[in-house]
Amino acid sequence: MENADKLRLGVNIDHVATLRNARGGIYPDPVRAAQLAETAGVDGITAHLREDRRHIIDGDIDALMATLRVPLNFEMAATAEMQGIALRHKPHAVCLVPEKREERTTEGGLEVHREQNRLTDYIGPLREAGCRVSLFIAADPAQIEAAHRVGAEVIELHTGGYCDAHAEGQFDARDAELASLREMATFAHGLGLEVHAGHGLSYDTVAPIAALPEVKELNIGHFLIGEAVFRGLGPAIEEMRRQMDAARAG
Repeated sequence: MENADKLRLGVNIDHVATLRNARGGIYPDPVRAAQLAETAGVDGITAHLREDRRHIIDGDIDALMATLRVPLNFEMAATAEMQGIALRHKPHAVCLVPEKREERTTEGGLEVHREQNRLTDYIGPLREAGCRVSLFIAADPAQIEAAHRVGAEVIELHTGGYCDAHAEGQFDARDAELASLREMATFAHGLGLEVHAGHGLSYDTVAPIAALPEVKELNIGHFLIGEAVFRGLGPAIEEMRRQMDAARAG
């Protein structure tokens, strides 16, 4: 029986597809990366189908849905096209994220507070189709309250500011970001939302986030794909799992 208190690890395979698309062709295959991640013991796979298809493409989603044994977390912008794709596939989870064509990676959290009416209507059909709907948001009480009102079951707190401050040696700012994440995880949990976290996490930054008792899942991608170049994807994931479990136990 699965341990309900276990901190889950989801691995984002987008940047395997980035490497493939840099040259064209079919190698490296993000679906194979997902299968290797499964073997290494991950709890889910995340893939972001961007509107410009810069990394993951439609065929990748088709293949992931056909082959995965662990749940797929389908990241997408809140557009009519993406809603149609999600309703066709009915993945385990749908995570709505902000998306700008010019950005290198997802910047900031989704604006939920000002878009409540639209997002309520948008989320309804996804929930009716059986998808768990998650919103990728900043650690901000107004956004968290709005996520609760629009019918999301899950929020994923954006950890990018915390990780960037650590990387830049701005430790006071890092600690302030961590305190905000800690406070907002507790706040969201009190509203009945399941709390996930992700963006920019590495071996150097994962432990304090993994130690937050309200956080049920971490989604990590770019760092693990980069680390896989040096030690292999399976060992990279296994080390992340070890650090997560140690932080949780501690």
